[in-house]
Amino acid sequence: MTTKVTIEPVTRIEGHGKVTIQINDKGEVEQSRLHIVEFRGFERFVQGRPYWEAPVLVQRLCGICPVSHHLAAAKAMDVVVGAGTGDGLTPVGEKMRRLMHYGQIFQSHTLHFFHLASPDLLFGYDADPAKRNVIGVALENPELARHAVLMRKWGQEVIAATAGKKIHGTGAVPGGINKNLTAEERDSLLAGPDSMNADIMVEWALAAVAFFKDYYRAHREFIDGFSHFPSNHLSLVRKDGALDLYHGVLRAIDSEGKRIIDDVDYQDYLEYIREEVRSWSYMKFPFIKALGPERGWYRVGPLARLNTVEFIPSPLAQKEFEEYKAATGRVNDRCMHTHWARLIEALHAAEMIRTLLRDPDLQGTNLCVAGKREKRGVGVIEAPRGTLFHEFEVDDNDQITLCNLIVSTTNNNEPMNRAVNFVARAMMTGRKKITEPMMNAVEVAIRAYDPCLSCATHAAGRMPLEITMVGPEGELIDRRVTD
Repeated sequence: MTTKVTIEPVTRIEGHGKVTIQINDKGEVEQSRLHIVEFRGFERFVQGRPYWEAPVLVQRLCGICPVSHHLAAAKAMDVVVGAGTGDGLTPVGEKMRRLMHYGQIFQSHTLHFFHLASPDLLFGYDADPAKRNVIGVALENPELARHAVLMRKWGQEVIAATAGKKIHGTGAVPGGINKNLTAEERDSLLAGPDSMNADIMVEWALAAVAFFKDYYRAHREFIDGFSHFPSNHLSLVRKDGALDLYHGVLRAIDSEGKRIIDDVDYQDYLEYIREEVRSWSYMKFPFIKALGPERGWYRVGPLARLNTVEFIPSPLAQKEFEEYKAATGRVNDRCMHTHWARLIEALHAAEMIRTLLRDPDLQGTNLCVAGKREKRGVGVIEAPRGTLFHEFEVDDNDQITLCNLIVSTTNNNEPMNRAVNFVARAMMTGRKKITEPMMNAVEVAIRAYDPCLSCATHAAGRMPLEITMVGPEGELIDRRVTD
């Protein structure tokens, strides 16, 4: 007989999910699972739509990371219209898209760390939930909260200037973009009012990295030991091995740093990546084909990217990267270090935005290119949460006939399940009563991956939280409900 603990919903993430934990009569955790209880239908209902709608349509998956879907779909359609695979656009086209993407990386990483993750770090996962939230952060450290709000706002302004609006923009089109950056928009972002300028944002991003390093020095045992397990890691890298969040080749390494996928063209991703379905989740489980589902699962996202790349092509972030690698080793498998990697990427994004804003190509007028039409196109981008795959097929009537999306959170499905199991075993083995800190510790492990479940699935609704603990004879031991 086993005890079943259910955590539903998981909080401070985007979307809806639940966790079930099976505890045997000896008090040992036998099984832990992260269930994605939403359902996504985008891959079906984009079929029949004209291909040029895809970049605008698919981003409705999410209001948190629409830019990533917008650009991944646009990159896929670049191939369809004959504009190449990432390096065939005009200078203004590619650089405007990169600027848009770095704005997305900056605002999303800021949102996650300061608003969703920092309450657990500042107050502890066992703190009073009434304090352990973004309002508590603002009351405890108002200057930190102010920086967080303005940093995200500035990133959103970058998106608005490049995509036309902050959420669900229209800037990227098959073969390029539909607007350039005006001199007024450039000047506003470079030297805007109320500290909203590029130099200040780089300074604050650097301070955010320093904030985490100070926390790490004071809480190293917690950060290193909370959840860790060996895994494969996958991301795009630039052809010279640099971090490139917009375009590159696919690289995957194992837990010892050995190459599994060695810088291949992502148009051929199906030769290397497969997905399997499991009965207890609507979200698929991707794996590296050559290794199979048992050994081929992998992580994506900031932690994986800083494992796969060799350097970061911006000076301040590169310096932080070197310090990070010196502290963490060749391959880092500690889940909570994802926050450190995330803040280094936010610093890199701020540096790249500042550099791009000073590039006169952004005021160019040659916005789009086209060439020989193709029937299939794949677009891959490094979204804030990790590698994002978009594949489309288009018929002679310009209609989409096939769509396959492997989103970042889907790629992280197995790692999130393993993180849940790691923490559940550590926190719940031998315990007789459910406590709120136990439940939040499991959620902390999931939040490290910054999951976006609405991207991985799709539904609407509101769920209460009900957790019951049942004894080996079926008797009710404990029950807690919040709504």
